[in-house]
Amino acid sequence: MKIVIFGTGLIGSQVASKLTETGHDVVALGRGDGIDTTAGKGVAEAVEGADVVVDLTNSPSWEDDDVLTFFRESTNHLLAAEEAAGVGHHVVLSIVGADRLPASGYMRAKVAQEDLVKSGPIPYSIVRSTQFFEFIAGIADAGTVGDTVHATPAHLQPIASHDVVTRVAEVAVGAPLGGTVEIAGPESLGIDALVRRLFASTGDQRTVTTDPDAGYFGAKLDDAAITPTPGANAWIAPTTLDDWLREHA
Repeated sequence: MKIVIFGTGLIGSQVASKLTETGHDVVALGRGDGIDTTAGKGVAEAVEGADVVVDLTNSPSWEDDDVLTFFRESTNHLLAAEEAAGVGHHVVLSIVGADRLPASGYMRAKVAQEDLVKSGPIPYSIVRSTQFFEFIAGIADAGTVGDTVHATPAHLQPIASHDVVTRVAEVAVGAPLGGTVEIAGPESLGIDALVRRLFASTGDQRTVTTDPDAGYFGAKLDDAAITPTPGANAWIAPTTLDDWLREHA
């Protein structure tokens, strides 16, 4: 099976390696390869002969207008090129709870991307993931004022990136879902608790203050906002935070 991956970051590089190891013909492409999905540059040539396209692209700017433009234009160019090439399966990675956080420009843009895929010409699968363990440090940095981190007690159910990779790879080689699957880590924890556990493992000396008004991608959270949807039968990954900390922190 020929699989073309757009995006060579944390997830894209790992998905490419995993699918190559299982015998598939895989190419992962990014801006360094001359690909510009927002302008359509190099996209048509890249998808020629592909059976599956996996969209793991991300906007270089998180300003509301920029990110919306990025996901709309990139998705439109990818789908048009795939239709012309006869691609049979479009896979996109999105975010659990994106539709529940309209105050976040980034989340609105991901919903717009999903809507284009759903209404597009290519059989599709949408994988919605919770936040990655790898980004807990970034959440802490975003909430830091001086030596204090302001973190909401609202819950997150984070997942290890290698577990995301496992599920995305499985979906990519399967039949198109024609719908959405949610994936999440095994533990639901307040973001303040997650940051404290990270700091206890890394020795970070910043103080963590529980702050219900602390934002997340520009939105205020409650416990249900970015955890798996009740009744959605989410795929629960095996790696716990302690497992991940022992390996990475």
